Amino acid sequence: MIIPIALESHEDYSYEITIDSLPDLNFDNKVAIVTNPTIANYHLQTLLSKITAIDLQVVMVPDGEEYKTLQTVEDILNKLFEYKFDRKSLLIAFGGGVIGDMTGFTASLYQRGIDFIQIPTTLLAQVDASVGGKTGVNNQFGKNLIGAFYQPKAVYIDPYFLDTLPLREFAAGVAEMIKVAVTFDKGYFEFLQNADLYEKETLKNAIAKSVTIKADVVSQDEKEMGIRAALNYGHTFGHVVENETGYTKYLHGEAVAIGMVMANRLAVELGFLTPDDALQIEAMLKKFNLPTDYHIADVDNFYDHFFLDKKSAKNKIKFILPKGIGDCIISSEIHEDIVKKVLKTFGVK
Repeated sequence: MIIPIALESHEDYSYEITIDSLPDLNFDNKVAIVTNPTIANYHLQTLLSKITAIDLQVVMVPDGEEYKTLQTVEDILNKLFEYKFDRKSLLIAFGGGVIGDMTGFTASLYQRGIDFIQIPTTLLAQVDASVGGKTGVNNQFGKNLIGAFYQPKAVYIDPYFLDTLPLREFAAGVAEMIKVAVTFDKGYFEFLQNADLYEKETLKNAIAKSVTIKADVVSQDEKEMGIRAALNYGHTFGHVVENETGYTKYLHGEAVAIGMVMANRLAVELGFLTPDDALQIEAMLKKFNLPTDYHIADVDNFYDHFFLDKKSAKNKIKFILPKGIGDCIISSEIHEDIVKKVLKTFGVK
């Protein structure tokens, strides 16, 4: 199954997303696989058996969101200089969203830009992070605040790599599937309500649906100037949760799940979402043991963190809120008092 991303006005940036068994990959240049010890232990030999290149290197980085930093990117860059990589060389991101984001960002920087491809090994990366060209790292002020839009040359999604994925990581990926269903496709949401995602063919179809939705959105709005912002449903709140907890307590998808519940509560307050729809979404999250509650210790501080969100501009916070199930509204005009009223409901023990 091949899903194209055709970027308007940027024909050379268009690429294909392949959802199937990983094919043999043959390169006539230098190639570096960027991965971490956890993924390498399970799957590196499988990948190496599929690749031929003039010079093939493996760059190992530490495992964990806390290592998604400029320092790690510099470490990768230094390795590429040591290996005497040139502008025709290629990087392969082999791992989850952290690996994909850092590898893509490194590719955008090395000698002003070299090619990279994505081979995602987590469900979250397969349905979301590997598609669309968002790259970057975190810093003390927030998540992905340093980065670039830099598209891969190809994405290879092989569900085989999910066989070793822990249930918690699997659920974190499902959160991103629920996200696109709520904001773009009610039929897909109803499918997910009844689907057995642990059955391989059903999961493959669900991945394909999520990727198709995202590919269509990215094709329309590569640089997130309009409709692509809707893909951040749950993220405006979730990124603050991640920042407050030091990127160590919650997986990204878990923080997004909490963020969706927060966004839903604000949508109900504003009349965009019925309480019943909010309960349906929350029930779906709970079905996969995703967290749906969070204690906000300081509402003012939590609110102030919104202004570090990349979508905020001109001292206004952009919120993505569901409008029923299958549609959404993007607004920068929600009054502070209403937002804080909702946030205070998460401060009650």
